[in-house]
Amino acid sequence: MMNFPKRYLIVILTFISTCVCYIERVGFSIAYTAAADAAGVNQSSKGTILSTFYYGYACSQVPGGWAAQKIGGRKVLLFSFVLWSSTCFWLKLDPNNVFILVVARLLVGVSQGFIFPSIHTVLAQWVPPHERSRSVSLTTSGMYLGAAMGMLFLPSLVKYNGPNSVFNAEAALGGMWSLLWFKYATDPPRSEHPKASAAGFGESLLPMRDQKVKVDNGGSAMKAAKIPWKRIVVNLPVWAIVVNNFTFHYALYVLMNWLPTYFELGLQLSLQEMGSSKMMPYLNMFIFSNIGGVVADHLITKRILSVTRTRKFLNTVGFMVASIALMALPIFRSSNGAIFCSSIALGFLALGRAGFAVNHMDIAPRYAGIVMGISNTAGTLAGIVGVDMTGKLLEAAKTTYSDLSSPESWRAVFFIPGLLCILSSFVFLLFSTGERIFD
Repeated sequence: MMNFPKRYLIVILTFISTCVCYIERVGFSIAYTAAADAAGVNQSSKGTILSTFYYGYACSQVPGGWAAQKIGGRKVLLFSFVLWSSTCFWLKLDPNNVFILVVARLLVGVSQGFIFPSIHTVLAQWVPPHERSRSVSLTTSGMYLGAAMGMLFLPSLVKYNGPNSVFNAEAALGGMWSLLWFKYATDPPRSEHPKASAAGFGESLLPMRDQKVKVDNGGSAMKAAKIPWKRIVVNLPVWAIVVNNFTFHYALYVLMNWLPTYFELGLQLSLQEMGSSKMMPYLNMFIFSNIGGVVADHLITKRILSVTRTRKFLNTVGFMVASIALMALPIFRSSNGAIFCSSIALGFLALGRAGFAVNHMDIAPRYAGIVMGISNTAGTLAGIVGVDMTGKLLEAAKTTYSDLSSPESWRAVFFIPGLLCILSSFVFLLFSTGERIFD
């Protein structure tokens, strides 16, 4: 353990944190769906409760980036974990008590909204530029491993121990992670290495309150570093990240929330009988996310492509292949075909993350948490819009085609994210850069 670099430990802990968060998200929908169906709650009310999380999550992205900047990502991350874990621990699931459920989901959403901006702030402090792609890819791939594990194990927990047992398990996982983070995480030492410092590695990302500015007469004045909000908001490369984040999450959340319905109603398959194959799309995301990170770092380190071209190349390949797979999805009428198509779509979307999702740190290492907060807000709005609109599209299709078993009734559902993938990859090709813009 002595010669194991501290930054690797930090990356592994952030990886476990995203994994646990997604076990929580998938776990709630599995446990709540089971309890709500047993209590005879209608689909529209179920949709309301399931989407409440995203409202809380959207509200806290930018404040999360700001808090990570001011207080430090390490402390904010610990606070948010303790908050959502304790909410899960105290929650007793009663589908008829809507008020308590809404408040609990909002709280969990708000506290989890702080997590990703904090992680980006921590990673930008600890990880040198040539390792950033794979570090961010590994950390974010924890989400997909968490979703896959949740899909595989939690339905059995609900079946044998009841829906409430899921919340206790999640609270325990959150608590254990918090103890590990409290014990092992520290702020990075200021780097003495001039090259590393120039690249923004090892610098504290907090605006220094007491930066000394040389004055003409040789004295020094105190100046607080300000966050350049206006420059960030009107910057085109920032918008290229925002647009791609929106599209990525639109596709991910629509598939995450509606694939089970597609299997059950569109293809008339039972989720229980599909066994472990239903976790394949998420497992594929986990694998491809890491492939993307390793490939990106290899292209950059070996000087095969510039940082800008590497980001554009992976983003374009990922999103273009995903768009084809999404549009082809309703054509496949067997469980294997649908699993194959959704696995390709989600896998290549995850590969595209090595383009847009690491780009925050290229252009603004000092403000990575804030840019991440802005673009993740767009991603969360995509969840609210996409998940809600898909329900309305299916309701309309039901009227037109009498049921949801024909491929036509699902065409628009998968065509929209497919089209968004093509549009946003062009936006990224035109406007993104790998150069550092904000000092």
